[in-house]
Amino acid sequence: MSLSLTNLRQSVPSPWSSIRSLPSNFPSQLPFTSAVGGGRPLVSSRTQTLRLRCLSALTPELKTTLDKVVTSEKVVLFMKGTKDFPQCGFSNNVVQILKSLNAPFETINILENELLRQGLKEYSSWPTFPQLYIDGEFFGGCDIVIEAYQSGELQELLERALLS
Repeated sequence: MSLSLTNLRQSVPSPWSSIRSLPSNFPSQLPFTSAVGGGRPLVSSRTQTLRLRCLSALTPELKTTLDKVVTSEKVVLFMKGTKDFPQCGFSNNVVQILKSLNAPFETINILENELLRQGLKEYSSWPTFPQLYIDGEFFGGCDIVIEAYQSGELQELLERALLS
């Protein structure tokens, strides 16, 4: 694979890089608790999480990188863990199916980079992992792969992709 995971990690900017561009008069510390509310947090951790999710993780740079990654190999699997050590049952199911078909495939461990994980959800418009790409196109997650394997559709698609 021409783009290694190391290169992918390096090309994904830190979510905190934009903080450096805040105005100099921006307060460095905001009050965390309310004196009126008996010391309760002003913003709950759930609210903070929701605010972070509202920000787009799919930057133009990440989109370009993902475009290159999914087209660099015929079959690319974004998964939890690695081909040799899947870290979730769904990822393991897809790995075992691809191995049973003797399909050459590259894997990217999405657990190593939160920004990659969130950006990929936007890129594919698919909220869960694993995510399988065949011939540069998003194919689906575990359930879709299993159904396509059982119907024979996956084998046909892989054969066409690997011959092209």
